[in-house]
Amino acid sequence: MKRQHRTQHDLTRLNAIFFGSVVGLLAGVVVSTFRLAIEHLLKFMQGLYGWFGQNPWWLIPWAILLVAVAALIGHWTKESPMIKGSGIPQIEGQLAGEMDYAWWPVLWKKFVSGILGIGSGLFLGREGPSIQLGGTVAQGVAEGLHLKGSQRRLLIAGGAAAGLSAAFNAPIASTLFILEEVYHNFSTLVWLTSLTSAVVANFVSNEFFGLTPVLHINYQQTLPLRYYWLLLILGVGLGLLGYVYQWVTLRGGSWYAKLTWLPQHLDGIIPFLLVIPIGLLWPVALGGGNQMIVLFAKHTPLLMPLIGYFILRFCFSTISYSSGLPGGIFLPILTLGALLGAIGARSFVLAGWLPKIYVANLIIYAMAGYFAGISKAPFTAILLITEMVGTLHHLMPLAVVAIVAYITVDVLGGAPIYEAMLQQMVAPAEAKTAGPTDRIEFAVSEGSGLAGRQVRDLVWPKGSLLVSVQRGERSVIPRGDTILRAGDTLLIFTYQRNRAFVRQQLTQLNDSHPHLAD
Repeated sequence: MKRQHRTQHDLTRLNAIFFGSVVGLLAGVVVSTFRLAIEHLLKFMQGLYGWFGQNPWWLIPWAILLVAVAALIGHWTKESPMIKGSGIPQIEGQLAGEMDYAWWPVLWKKFVSGILGIGSGLFLGREGPSIQLGGTVAQGVAEGLHLKGSQRRLLIAGGAAAGLSAAFNAPIASTLFILEEVYHNFSTLVWLTSLTSAVVANFVSNEFFGLTPVLHINYQQTLPLRYYWLLLILGVGLGLLGYVYQWVTLRGGSWYAKLTWLPQHLDGIIPFLLVIPIGLLWPVALGGGNQMIVLFAKHTPLLMPLIGYFILRFCFSTISYSSGLPGGIFLPILTLGALLGAIGARSFVLAGWLPKIYVANLIIYAMAGYFAGISKAPFTAILLITEMVGTLHHLMPLAVVAIVAYITVDVLGGAPIYEAMLQQMVAPAEAKTAGPTDRIEFAVSEGSGLAGRQVRDLVWPKGSLLVSVQRGERSVIPRGDTILRAGDTLLIFTYQRNRAFVRQQLTQLNDSHPHLAD
């Protein structure tokens, strides 16, 4: 009997690897093609704006063309609202059971509109759309194989990890980002499927783009310990400005609605027109910003131009994203972090606190710190920059800056940016008590309203049944006097349409203060 159980267990994991490989292959091809098209179109645009400088009369028909493109994308966003914005909150909402959508219209519309918008030079990132494209490809695979419930979610999580991996060539960080920030689930099958998909997608991406890391930055030597006190200053500054970025980004959509007279689906016309003077004056700034990061790490501008570039990118990336155009904030955040690192490094050099040879180092550290503060996913930030830069020599300073920036944002009351975006998109769910059943895996966090309490003392969500408590490698069948512990994973059965309500109620219980729950 024991051997039979072990064989079934192994087959389950082998199935996860197999399906993860299929999803990773398909998502890798789709996202790599998406990324390649954006890079070629962006390079063409930079050359075209140089030509416009010599032939300014052609700017009039060009502006008309961009308005037409913006109107076309706006029409698609009106037909399929799920293609708007980053795409990460949409995948997170799908995995939480709070939203769903038809996969094919979202796939092709997000693909084409993302290429047109990001490739035209708007300050939007490819990584959010890549995550949604990967997850949507996986949704299509699940539909073709008639997979539902937890099996479908496994594939979507794997596809999302594959999409980010193909976008950034960072399979480990991509897997961790999906587990830490998107799915909030670290079960074996989830990470196994996600990691397999990410690795396969990374292999496909390497076939397209080679083995050079996306943000390969040369630096002369590692930062000595005697300069680590500067990292504390840098981390606090990144946290403060990261909180400002959160505050502005989460309110940008409402500001847009008040300030523009256009119908909401045509708001993209404004950034499409504003990108024209930017392309004429600062073509290096066009796009998500990875070219700017690599260039400025090699030849860092002086302090005042750096401040100007930061203000430009902060304002226009907010305008681009708040318009509702398909595009992410992931890479723009890294670009802003790199600029802040350069500003900090230049300031420290002028003050005589830091030798000039360490400017590139601080650019690398600041990318991780700024992203860690805004996303509140420090582990992902550290691993992501490590993989994207292509060296392990920065782990210690990366960790210092990421932790300080994270704590700063946390003290100010900042929330994870993608989770906050999802909350803006969904309304409180109502209890559903009919339909096919499904299950939810929910982690009990340290110091929460669930930890240290007996099962019988908690008011469980309507239509839910706690069937198992996963504690390490063993499963505990819950009784009324079973005490929940931090680190437990609760396995809860409910109706498929009731998942959003149950998860929202459990999150409120988990986030409540233990004393208030009594």
